[in-house]
Amino acid sequence: MRIEVKGRNCAVDAELRQRVEKRFEKVARQVSELARLELELIEERNPAIPDSQVAEATLYLKGATLRAREASASMQHAIHEVADEISRQVKRHREKRRARRPSAKTEPRAAAP
Repeated sequence: MRIEVKGRNCAVDAELRQRVEKRFEKVARQVSELARLELELIEERNPAIPDSQVAEATLYLKGATLRAREASASMQHAIHEVADEISRQVKRHREKRRARRPSAKTEPRAAAP
């Protein structure tokens, strides 16, 4: 899985990229290597907003796009929450795909003449 980290009103350094990659390892194991994750880290400049650190994730899969947005007082917590949400969505998407696939047990076998 390819991970793109973008920052809006905040700097994205190598340490933050490394933390993001470590946090999304679990998701990367569950999806194809062709999947692409865009993570946008935003710092709201309005002092009236208590949860000013926002993380938005968009995961592009074959045939599906999963999105999550979380806000928190710290960027690390926002990344943690958005990673958990994307993980739940990936799990649900995989279960749906498995449920649609016909299993070998349910199909009747043709009798040999």
